[in-house]
Amino acid sequence: MSETVRTAYLLQIHTNPQQVNMFINQLIDEGAADVFVHIDKRTYEQVYPQLIKNQHVKILRESIKCEWGDISQVAATILLLKEVMRSHNNYDFVCLRSGQDLLVRNGFKKFLVENRGNVFMNFKDIGKENLCVLKVNWPKGARKRYTSAHPYRIFRRIIQELYHRGINLYPNTNYWPKEFNFYCGSQWFTIPFEVASFVVEFLEKNDWYFNFFTNAYCPDEWFFHTLIMNSPFKSNVVKNNLLYLKWGEKFSERNSPQYLTYEDITSIEQSLQFFARKFDKNIDPNVIDYFTSYIKYGNDTNYNTQDIHL
Repeated sequence: MSETVRTAYLLQIHTNPQQVNMFINQLIDEGAADVFVHIDKRTYEQVYPQLIKNQHVKILRESIKCEWGDISQVAATILLLKEVMRSHNNYDFVCLRSGQDLLVRNGFKKFLVENRGNVFMNFKDIGKENLCVLKVNWPKGARKRYTSAHPYRIFRRIIQELYHRGINLYPNTNYWPKEFNFYCGSQWFTIPFEVASFVVEFLEKNDWYFNFFTNAYCPDEWFFHTLIMNSPFKSNVVKNNLLYLKWGEKFSERNSPQYLTYEDITSIEQSLQFFARKFDKNIDPNVIDYFTSYIKYGNDTNYNTQDIHL
């Protein structure tokens, strides 16, 4: 088996460029990976000048204003995928991450060599039920993230309750083929290049697919999962997105990953995942320094295949 594997990393970022640079340096350490970066349009002018300039880093000039729970998240990912295709580089994998991720375990390059052809993403088979988030043409205000008992959050609950009683006040009338089942999960993935190529080609030929998700709730948690799980690559999917998250327990936090600190290092390392999020240098720079000081994409120190449970 060849020990050579090239990876295209897709980063969706909006803040903390110096922290992002530390993450990028982890990824391009051996020149075996390239990083494609999309910067949120709202912070583009502030962030762009501070990002690392390197032959292995491509910063998109086209920029989208990315909103939580909105199709703009998907659109930014599609821009990145298309940029990878336009590069005409011979990649093996394409890996989507956020600017608040870090590589937290050595051996990722060797892991990919051992897992050529596999698709890594979390997913749940939803089938035809519990599809309120997709079957409703959600008003924009109802698609936003709220951390309190905001009126729109209450409105969203009412819409959901009515939907489950058979009343859809805002039906999604966009076309959807009956043979397509729905799947959802965390938006972050690591996929073979041929899968990324399939996704881009499919979307270019099938406008109806993107249109269906335009006003869905959190479409980034459904869009790519559903497409890949209804594709010829379904049998290659491993139910693991290789990412450690710590979820909040309070009402205002339970649907969001929490910021990781130095106290979380043991839990992160024991998870045996290769990535973790989310980090913020303004909350705890020490945990960022800890991982970026010795974890690199091409470093396989202490890597043991037997430790991976897929």
